[in-house]
Amino acid sequence: MSKILVTGATGQLGKVVTEELLKRTAAADIAVLVRDPEKAAALQAKGVRVLKGDYNDYNSLVAAFQGIDKLYFISGTDVTGRIRQHENVVNAAVAAKVKHVFYTSYQHQEEVGASAVGIIAEAHLATEKYLKASGLAYTILAHALYADVLPMFLGEKVLESGTIFLPAGDGKAPYATRYDMGVAGAILLLGTGHENKTYHLAADTSYTFGDIAQQLSELSGKPVQYIPASTADFTAQLTQAGVPVEGIHTLAGFCEAIAQGEFDFPDTTLEQLLGRKPETLKDFLKTVYADFV
Repeated sequence: MSKILVTGATGQLGKVVTEELLKRTAAADIAVLVRDPEKAAALQAKGVRVLKGDYNDYNSLVAAFQGIDKLYFISGTDVTGRIRQHENVVNAAVAAKVKHVFYTSYQHQEEVGASAVGIIAEAHLATEKYLKASGLAYTILAHALYADVLPMFLGEKVLESGTIFLPAGDGKAPYATRYDMGVAGAILLLGTGHENKTYHLAADTSYTFGDIAQQLSELSGKPVQYIPASTADFTAQLTQAGVPVEGIHTLAGFCEAIAQGEFDFPDTTLEQLLGRKPETLKDFLKTVYADFV
């Protein structure tokens, strides 16, 4: 069996991938890369090999990648330093002779251009190009927007206020859960014939925030309306509420990108990989707001 290494295995996505691999293959075939091995003690107890490494430390990556056939490369969280970190990962994979790299990117047009989420888009696009030019076998996992982040957009009191106020216009996105993405990633890692391909992992239907408001209304029995805001009004409201400037900028940027259709790529690949329907947006919302519906 191939030796598989999952980066960021104590994070939300990495944890799902690793646990799913454990259901489908021997623990001896799985390794994880973490910055703090103590946080992966439970995985080590299950027989998973725990390796210490940091995207900022090239030498630690080269050492960790020795003998690895397949690398599940989760994009870093340091937005400003991500390109340099990702180059470290790819270069280390080349040096260690990793056979196949699976990179978690995001759904986007071939050339994003002036993206509303520019710095994030730039890092992913740069990494994809660098990986393709490296000579390594690669698989690009183009993730849709995670349904898991919607509560951040909607707010904890959306059912109490009855209003979704966002600068997303009538833009749509085919939201899917991080869990389903992780399961699909594990399935791909254990499969064959995925070299030098890009897979769009998304729901087969896209939704506007108006659709989401309607679903929340149906679930809760309370009226919820979506008000398409201007970026200026949205920024002013969150500023008054004391939200940090960086957080406002990020939320507004993603909303503007949604409005521009940057993430609107519904697809059936996720369903085909899972062998079942992905969790629906309505079921996800029902779970998140279970105390109110």
